Amino acid sequence: MKKSDSKYSLMLLLTAAIWGFAFVAQSAGGDAIGPFSFNFIRNLIGAIILLPVIVVLDKLGYGIKPRSKAEKKKLWISGTLIGFVLFLATNLQQMGITYGRSAGKAGFITACYLIMVPLIGIFLGKKTSKHIWFAVLLTMTGIYFLSVNGPEGIAWPDILLLLSALSFAVQILMVDSFVQGVDPVRLATLEFLVCGILTAIPAFLFETGRWAGDSGVFLGAFVNPQAWISILYAGIFSCGVAYTLQIVGQKKVEPTLASLLMSFESVFCVLGGWLILGERMSIRQIIGCVLVFIAILLAQLCEKKA
Repeated sequence: MKKSDSKYSLMLLLTAAIWGFAFVAQSAGGDAIGPFSFNFIRNLIGAIILLPVIVVLDKLGYGIKPRSKAEKKKLWISGTLIGFVLFLATNLQQMGITYGRSAGKAGFITACYLIMVPLIGIFLGKKTSKHIWFAVLLTMTGIYFLSVNGPEGIAWPDILLLLSALSFAVQILMVDSFVQGVDPVRLATLEFLVCGILTAIPAFLFETGRWAGDSGVFLGAFVNPQAWISILYAGIFSCGVAYTLQIVGQKKVEPTLASLLMSFESVFCVLGGWLILGERMSIRQIIGCVLVFIAILLAQLCEKKA
């Protein structure tokens, strides 16, 4: 059992705030250059800005250098596996945002990973209480209000976001499993590098045609100031800062409490969509958001109590 520390809990709450407002950047950046291109560049930026951080921390004595071959192997395997799962999670999420969802609704649907974390625990031999199953039912009801608008049913971007939530749940459990004894900054750097390299493949295959701006000049879209503001925020803060804070915070905070703190991502997401993008939600969608958020809190609080 990990002993929680207030400063590490604050790190995870700050992570939630950065991720929540990142949905605004993801919405604008994905529209400008395409979802894969946006994720490709933001992850490479996230990896690059952490390289000098590793050097500084090593000089100050806070870095954890892998000494033996076994430690190096653990670091590379952990970073590669988590990076692959992050590749799935972020690109499914980005496609869901780009192709039809508002930032606020996308944030709440993605937040379902907090319900999925304890559910996945079933396959790891952990018991699941009746409160969790009630939370799942409440979540599905909330998603229905959020996503189903008439007889057409749930739209395919919603399915992408749900698959993204499942991938994020796996990523959280993997970080908790691999982070002990590993330098969190080195782990985060490898995670972003692997995710960026993998995302480059669909970016070059499917989106080079979108890189021409209004002038028709190749790579002209990247001259767009709005695109770069979104890319730099997502790369520096959402990747470089937030995921590193997540990895560091989860070293000292229990997974259930960590998930509870990070669940506030959905609140910051809606605030960002409202304040920056001017998004408005219907009464039906607000009810769906409230139901999902109640389910998230119920699941995490009940699991923590258990």
